[in-house]
Amino acid sequence: MAVDTAPRTGVWLVGARGSVATTAVAGCAAVTAGLHPPTGMVTETPPFAGAGLVPLASLVFGGHDTADCPLPKRAEALTVAGVLPPGLAPAIAAELEAADAAIRPGGPLPGDTRGEAELIAAFAADLTDFRIGLDLDRVVVVNVASTEPASGGAGLPPSSLYAAAALRAGCPYVNFTPSTGLRHPDLADAVAASGLPYAGQDGKTGQTLLRSVLAPMFLQRALTVRAWSGTNLLGGGDGAALADPAAAAAKNAGKERVLTDTLGPGVQGQVHIDDVPALGEWKTAWDHIAFDGFLGSRMVLQTTWQGCDSALAAPLVLDLARLTAHAHARGLTGPLEDLAFYFKDPDGTPRPGLADQYARLVTFAARPGEEGR
Repeated sequence: MAVDTAPRTGVWLVGARGSVATTAVAGCAAVTAGLHPPTGMVTETPPFAGAGLVPLASLVFGGHDTADCPLPKRAEALTVAGVLPPGLAPAIAAELEAADAAIRPGGPLPGDTRGEAELIAAFAADLTDFRIGLDLDRVVVVNVASTEPASGGAGLPPSSLYAAAALRAGCPYVNFTPSTGLRHPDLADAVAASGLPYAGQDGKTGQTLLRSVLAPMFLQRALTVRAWSGTNLLGGGDGAALADPAAAAAKNAGKERVLTDTLGPGVQGQVHIDDVPALGEWKTAWDHIAFDGFLGSRMVLQTTWQGCDSALAAPLVLDLARLTAHAHARGLTGPLEDLAFYFKDPDGTPRPGLADQYARLVTFAARPGEEGR
């Protein structure tokens, strides 16, 4: 009988019992078992077939969370909400239970008396125990927790505590949220000294994905965009978290960056986020674009995007875990600009258009390692 010798890679999810994390774990199990196709996974398309990425079957999940609802129960709730297909949760119960067994308490929780150094040490120890205990080749930390308010106070916000723990444990890091993470100034020296690859931030799943396609179109067709306004209607945990104006501000900064980077700073308009609990796990994003054509003719384009954010985000999380592990195995260090395709506010200064970012991603996957990059 053939023995699977592929190295096993850990995927440590911060926010491991949330909707995105649960959908990612469930989706990986479903695709691996042949129950569903890998729809939405870019790394499962032909251009990546020869890249040597870690197989989905070799991914092992764990994580941190302050919630205590076990993953099988969370998967049942997502089935009722229409995110997961009927019958999937029972079919992959063993995989959900295995991932849930590797989830450790996050923090800081109310009443937690531990200081920053203690929390970072505890989180880093969890990562090391996960890697050693399950004999993993490496562990990629992916932040998929709820958006935290923009950092401005003293000390490290929770997202940066988890990011600092990843550095201490020698784990490459991905920030799929607009939260501060590695970008806190107090972590700058540790990031530079770590020699680890990292990517972020804020996954590009819907409205901003569309903006990154349409904005270059206007530029390339020499059409002047005068105003670009947007509204998001969100339910579920995202809607509740982004009801906080400070959290919404952090989210909107990434949404607006793609327009500024592509069209310049002169475009009027803002993005608004409304919490609509009745929508559950679903969202609607509407954009109104006012632009000028030949001889000053005034025209308008309106777009509506309706989707399930967890189902849009989960395949990207799996892509990013595989690609970041690939970068780490090849000895790449520092910000992975080549992964800008996945982010609203990517690290570094990559080109903003989705087509250019995709071309760079394909080249990245096929390129040999570059030590000390």
